Amino acid sequence: MPVFKLCLKIFKQKLPVMMIYVGLFLGISLLIAGASKTDREKGFVQSKTNISVINYDQSPLVAGLINGLKEIAHIVPLEDEPSTLQDALYYRKVTYILRIPEDFTEKFLAGDEVWIEKTGIPNSIDAVYVDLQVNQYLRIAELYKSQSHMDSATIAEHIKRDMEIETEVKLNGGDEVKQDQSYAMFYYNYLAYSLFSVLILGISTIILVFNNQDLRRRNACSPITASSSNFQFILANGVFAVICWAIMVGFCIIFDYKNSNTPNTLLFLMNSFVFTLCAVSISFLVGNLVKNQEGISALTNVIALGPSFISGVFVPQEFLGEKVLKVASFTPTYWYVKANNTIANLNSFDMASIRETIGYTGIVLGFAVAFLALALVIGKKKQLSQEA
Repeated sequence: MPVFKLCLKIFKQKLPVMMIYVGLFLGISLLIAGASKTDREKGFVQSKTNISVINYDQSPLVAGLINGLKEIAHIVPLEDEPSTLQDALYYRKVTYILRIPEDFTEKFLAGDEVWIEKTGIPNSIDAVYVDLQVNQYLRIAELYKSQSHMDSATIAEHIKRDMEIETEVKLNGGDEVKQDQSYAMFYYNYLAYSLFSVLILGISTIILVFNNQDLRRRNACSPITASSSNFQFILANGVFAVICWAIMVGFCIIFDYKNSNTPNTLLFLMNSFVFTLCAVSISFLVGNLVKNQEGISALTNVIALGPSFISGVFVPQEFLGEKVLKVASFTPTYWYVKANNTIANLNSFDMASIRETIGYTGIVLGFAVAFLALALVIGKKKQLSQEA
C-alpha cells in the first residue's frame, strides 16, 4: 500500500508541529483537573456561620436553644461591651448576636411579655437563617406551653426531639444526583480547538501534496489503479483522524476516570466523534483551497482559533453576548459546545431527554456533509483546471 505509507510519512513529518497543540491541550487539561479534583458532596451542603450569644438566663429552655443553634452555627464568645459587639459585626467576626435577658424563661412560662434582643448584619442571608431557627424554637416552645403545664426542662426535651426530625429531599430529574460532569464538559469543549488544529495541519498537508501537478501525473502513470489509490488515501486520513480522536478522548477518561462510567460519557464520545468528522471535512476543504504550507498555518489559526473564542470553548456561552452567539451559530463549533453543555446537565437518558442533544449533534453532522461536498466540488474543479 504505497499511497497509505506515503501519507503516514507525511503525517510523521508534521508530527512535531501537531504535538505542540496536543501538548498545550493536555497541559491545560491537567491544570484544570488538578484544580477541580476535589471530593465535592453533590446536592445541598449546609455551611455554618459565626454568631455570638450573650446569655443571662441559665435555664434548660435557653440551654436547649443554644444547643440547637450550635447545629447550624459556630458560637463565638464575646464580651458584653457595645464597642466589642459592634466591632465584631463590622469586621464580620460574627454575623448575628443574640442577647437573652436574665428573667426570660420565668416571664415566658408565666405568659408575660418578654423580648430577646437580636442584632444581625443587614441583608445577610446567614443572619436571616439563624433568625428563622430562633423563631422556630420559640414557636414550638409557645405551643407546648399553651397546651399543658410543663417546666422548662420538659419543654426543652420535647423541642429537641421535634427538631431532630428530618425530611428526605429528592431532586427532580432522576432517582439520584448524577456524578459531576463539569470537568468532562470543559475537556470536551476545549478539545474542539486542539483536535481541529491537529486535523487541519495533518490532512490539509496531505491534500496539498497530492494536489501537486507533477505528483498527480506520476501517480496517473503508476500501476496502481485510481480506485486503489483513492481507497488508500481515504484510509490513511481516516486512520489518522481516529487515532487523534482516540488519543484525546482517552486522556479525558484517564484524567476523570471516576466520572467516566456514565451514560454522559457515551454521549460526549458520540458528539466528539461527529465533530471529528466535521473537522476532517473542513480539513479537506482547506487542503483544496490553499496553495502552500504557509497558507495552511494561517488558515489553521483562523478556522480553529476564531470560532473557539465566540462559540464557548474558551469563554462559556452564558457569558457571551446574544449577537456574538448569533454569529457563532454559523459555525459547527457552536453546536458542538452547545451539545456538550446539554450532555453535562443530563440526569435521565430516555429519548425525550436526549432529543435536544441529538439535534445539536445532527447539525454538526450536517456541517460535515456540506463542507465535504464543497471540498469535493472545489477539488474536482482544481483537478480539471490542471489537466486543461
